[in-house]
Amino acid sequence: MEISESSTNNKKFHLRIEPSKGWLSINFKELWRYRDLFRIMTERDIRLRYKQTALGVTWVILQPLITSALFAIIFGRLAKLPSGDVAYELFAFAGMLPWNIFSQSMQRASQSLVKDAGLINKVYFPRIILPISSSFSTVLDFFVSGAVFLLLLILYKIPFTYNLLAIPLLLIMCLITSVGVGLWISAFSVFYRDFIYALPFVIQLWMYASPLAYSIDLIPPEWLWLYSLNPITGILESFRWALLGGEEFPWLSAGMALPISFLLFFTGSYIFKRLERRFADVI
Repeated sequence: MEISESSTNNKKFHLRIEPSKGWLSINFKELWRYRDLFRIMTERDIRLRYKQTALGVTWVILQPLITSALFAIIFGRLAKLPSGDVAYELFAFAGMLPWNIFSQSMQRASQSLVKDAGLINKVYFPRIILPISSSFSTVLDFFVSGAVFLLLLILYKIPFTYNLLAIPLLLIMCLITSVGVGLWISAFSVFYRDFIYALPFVIQLWMYASPLAYSIDLIPPEWLWLYSLNPITGILESFRWALLGGEEFPWLSAGMALPISFLLFFTGSYIFKRLERRFADVI
């Protein structure tokens, strides 16, 4: 929605609220005016996530550690899948860092509008703030888990490289992808709750369709371009290159992931803004 003011000759002001226009339909000036609300909603999601938990933020550390250990036992020790020149635990953990942001952002964004239905019905603000703030609340988890990963690099005597400098850009790329998908799901979840119930199953399928528990080297070269249409493929491989100090950057998968990530974000924001005017009536 766009809010504009107009005046007549007798200096009376009229407030007009009308649907926003344009292909992307995101009023960035309006979002900047509501930046404090964005910060408050992000902090609220973080506090609520760890409220009344005995371990608190420790869960952020335990989840990737336990998952990486299970992957190492099942896929590394039993299935003996390749993990390059690094221990399978590090290989799996490096993939879990971006994957957790992506999967958790989708889950939190999908329920953000339904969860705050009372707020949507009572006061005006850019509704897009809700799914985006829910997605950005996962950044804290990333930094906590990332600090643990750096300690593991020291423990396994893996040297730090300049590739680590690419992590902020890769993090932004991962957030763009997760926010784009989250906008799609959150908008449609207002009208059909089936999206919320089906999402865990979709995330599980998406995980096995991505090189999280296995190396991309297992994919036949002739099918690599098709496999790279999954944007998470390029994101996971790029993070492993940055975190584990790989020599060759995954140009194919990363090059395909970048435009697809922006496409998901632009189309997601467009669909969200087109449906936004009906949220208060349906939710």
